[in-house]
Amino acid sequence: MDQPTTQFEDQKAAPPAAWAWTLPTLEGLAVTLYFGRDAFAGVVRYYASLTHLDPLWFVPDVFAFACIGAFVYRYAFKRTNVLAILFLLYVVFALFLGYVFLGEAKGLASSIKMIAPAFVGFCFCGREFKDQKFLLGFIYFLLFASIMGLMWSAHSRLPWVAFSYESFGATRTAARLWWTGGESRVSGFAADSTMAAYFVLITYVFTSVRKSVLWCLLWAGPAFYAIHLSTNKTAIGVLAIYVAALLFVRAFNERHRFSALRAIALWSFTCILLPLVLMATLSGTNMARIAKGLYSLQDRINNSWQLPFVYMNDLMPLGYFTGCGLGCFNYPQQLFSNKVAYYVPVDNFYIGTYLMFGPIFVLFMVFVILAVARTRDIYKLTVIFVMNFYTITVLGYGPASGLLVITMGFSEVFGPKLNPRTFSAEPNAIGRQPVLRVASG
Repeated sequence: MDQPTTQFEDQKAAPPAAWAWTLPTLEGLAVTLYFGRDAFAGVVRYYASLTHLDPLWFVPDVFAFACIGAFVYRYAFKRTNVLAILFLLYVVFALFLGYVFLGEAKGLASSIKMIAPAFVGFCFCGREFKDQKFLLGFIYFLLFASIMGLMWSAHSRLPWVAFSYESFGATRTAARLWWTGGESRVSGFAADSTMAAYFVLITYVFTSVRKSVLWCLLWAGPAFYAIHLSTNKTAIGVLAIYVAALLFVRAFNERHRFSALRAIALWSFTCILLPLVLMATLSGTNMARIAKGLYSLQDRINNSWQLPFVYMNDLMPLGYFTGCGLGCFNYPQQLFSNKVAYYVPVDNFYIGTYLMFGPIFVLFMVFVILAVARTRDIYKLTVIFVMNFYTITVLGYGPASGLLVITMGFSEVFGPKLNPRTFSAEPNAIGRQPVLRVASG
């Protein structure tokens, strides 16, 4: 998906020195650390434990908290963005509600750690992802490493598989070997198969944005095969949708590709309604009788997406109006809560976030969609399209890399409302501007 740019934009984005663009920004460094840790989560956990260097796992979180400070300074104080200020206030309120709901201080600490990566993504507001040269180079490495890791672990048992570790006093398993339909779900270098498949998907998406069609098709094969080894149906389905969308956008004249990309990014928000449609039409249906592979979807329709709202009536009826707070029906409740008996994995980002924040999240998403309509960063538009499909059946808060990619796509919601005259070159870039350049990689 190539983005047309004008000479005006190229000059505006040009770095002051040749070395400047090689240095990652604070948010770029945070993404690099999160991506590196989560893509190699099994390796990091295993060898950090053997060498008694477990605190190294939390280094990316330190940078995430620095991004919280940067967000507050940039958008709440320096720009005095009203939405940013209100968002921060409601996050604090949601943390208080979450503490009341979870009932344990460890749950509150886990919730703070859970939401911190969101601010890493939000700090990309007003910043072009293409300027993160160091990060983009690292993502190339992660694509090849993630594919190789899945292929390797499909033929040998790696030492970190089924390795257990402690976090905040709770015992967790760094990697699992699942069996569905007689196939083992391998995890590569990551902590589990879902995480490994996600990194093949998301790194392929980032690297393919400015590559030729031939490159995209050439590397789509290994990416599909690696995700197939993980048996992750969501990732392989989203990868197929993305490749089809990429070919669709590239079929346009280069002057119209950007507008086509932004259009499909906006239309992808209709995915939010799909769970509601499925619950209304297929609730109570035994889909596993039609095909065994549909059992997981049946479980989401009948349990994952509905039961939390049923339990809300017993646990916190006020939550229907305010949300039940950060960490509710998320991993902080599973690990650190006196209400763990009510825990249900909510396998959908929008439903899970709505539960935590309440109806005000709907209003926030209205602002997000309006912001996407004026977003000019091709990377942000691309990940919005991909993650809207991916999060239909995935909560997206773990690993942290999933959440920060989502919020990166949403980040322009905290930007100033643009005057159409400010970017009068945009319609020219799409239709009439004679001087255009397309980066093909």
